[in-house]
Amino acid sequence: MKKIEVVVNDKMQKNYAYTITEKSGENFAPEFKPELTPKEMLKLGIFGGRYIRDCKKEFPKDWFSKAKLFPDGLSGHDKNLNYFKVDASQPLSVWRKKGWIHSDDPRGWFQWYCRYYIGRRHEDDARQIRRWKAFRRHVTQIQKNCWQGDLNCRSRQHQAVLHWAYDSRKL
Repeated sequence: MKKIEVVVNDKMQKNYAYTITEKSGENFAPEFKPELTPKEMLKLGIFGGRYIRDCKKEFPKDWFSKAKLFPDGLSGHDKNLNYFKVDASQPLSVWRKKGWIHSDDPRGWFQWYCRYYIGRRHEDDARQIRRWKAFRRHVTQIQKNCWQGDLNCRSRQHQAVLHWAYDSRKL
């Protein structure tokens, strides 16, 4: 595959460049098997519609055709744009304080996943994949504590696992 350089200029990054080395949606690490693509996640409704609104030029246009996004130009988010209609996010300031943010992906895990999905490989991949695998514990908690198919049980946890590319609608 021909390598492609991407230069990012958005609200959080200026002249950040990375190289796409893999085909979009292919050649993932063997232990990384997300159940949802970024496009599917955006269509279902995640992060109150706030996430990557100003990054549309960086990612495929079709990701945003049916995405549930909070209106451009307004600050905030709307929990009603989330699939489960609940707020299941912590502020970015908490993520930073806990050391979950790599400087190359200032919006966190989902930004990393979007870039990984389109073919960027990065020094932070192993850590982010470990974090994704560790988040599976929430899937297990839903399975242990809810009837299969009961999407009203632990709705915040259902929404949270959706933010991590686990398809909680199937639990």
